Amino acid sequence: MALDLTVASIPIYFGTMAAEQRYLRARAAERGPSPADYTAKDTATSLTMGVASLLTPLVVPKLVRHVTPGRGRHAKALIGTAVAAAVATTLADRIANRPADPGEDERRTRRRRIADRVRKVAAPVAVGATTLAASTAFASRTNPERQWRVKGHERDRGEGVAAWAAAVAGWDFLYYWNHRFMHEVRALWAIHVIHHSSERYNLSTALRQPVSDVLGIWVPYGVLSRLGIRPHLVTQARALNLLYQYWVHTETIRTLGPAEEVLNTPSHHRVHHGSQRQYIDRNHGSILIVWDRLFGTFEREGERVVYGLTTNVGTYNPVTVATHEYRDIVRDVSGSTSWGDRLSFVLRGPGWAYERHRQLAAAGEAIVDDPDEAVTAA
Repeated sequence: MALDLTVASIPIYFGTMAAEQRYLRARAAERGPSPADYTAKDTATSLTMGVASLLTPLVVPKLVRHVTPGRGRHAKALIGTAVAAAVATTLADRIANRPADPGEDERRTRRRRIADRVRKVAAPVAVGATTLAASTAFASRTNPERQWRVKGHERDRGEGVAAWAAAVAGWDFLYYWNHRFMHEVRALWAIHVIHHSSERYNLSTALRQPVSDVLGIWVPYGVLSRLGIRPHLVTQARALNLLYQYWVHTETIRTLGPAEEVLNTPSHHRVHHGSQRQYIDRNHGSILIVWDRLFGTFEREGERVVYGLTTNVGTYNPVTVATHEYRDIVRDVSGSTSWGDRLSFVLRGPGWAYERHRQLAAAGEAIVDDPDEAVTAA
């Protein structure tokens, strides 16, 4: 088994964080506190999420393979659950959305209430089961090993410098798009939001990594192996990409001069973690910033960055940090009265969800959490 560079670098992580902490402590004594300073609770949450991100790939694939379409023995049950829940939701919509007749009897009113309760449960089940089935099926068919076996080995690029460069540059390009989609698709944002949840910005923030990648559908990195890049080179390119991203999570480096025009740097990545309007969804690159320049998502650091989310989580509990966006998605899907809204709450951007809530509030409606309440409340 090839050495995982991200794991082998753990001593470096702790060593550099210790050095940064000493520097920041001295700076705080001289200039006062800053959002870069380490705090016990914030750092503990980041380290916990970092450990979880290393452990989940060892456990989760073994669990989901049993429900992966085309592979798992329980896949048909998962798909059947998704279909049954979708049908139940659709039928419940037809009953619950019928205009109320002032003269209708109690039986029809009760039927509408039951239908409303059914869809509140069935809709999230349908969306969740479908997401898991689609993500696992797609991942199993597009991973580098499979793509190499299918066609890639016929185009073998070897082990030379050109192959390594293609692997690193190719991963970086695909990562840009996947990272961008994580900010533009709410189901993917629910995976990535963990990384943006800290209101601090130091090297420990880099370790606050996602733990639910299994629920995402990505631009497949397996395409690199389909084009002849050996799978182990793709794996090493991933590790190099992650290692590069580690050191840009710092305020101790202000600028890299001319390199700022080509490389992703601490300055560019501070922008990416900013919650101000001009910084939101900018600078998605990992090693190279040229992708952002080419595709219109580049923003230079100007105003002092305010780190975190537009609405911060307000807790250091790792479970809440990892699941709060999923909780909100379930609430929104459960409280919606049409498939259009349900799918939009999952597939459109987080900003759309906020705007939709504003629209509902302006119309005298609001999605509620209590399953015993009506879907809308005046």
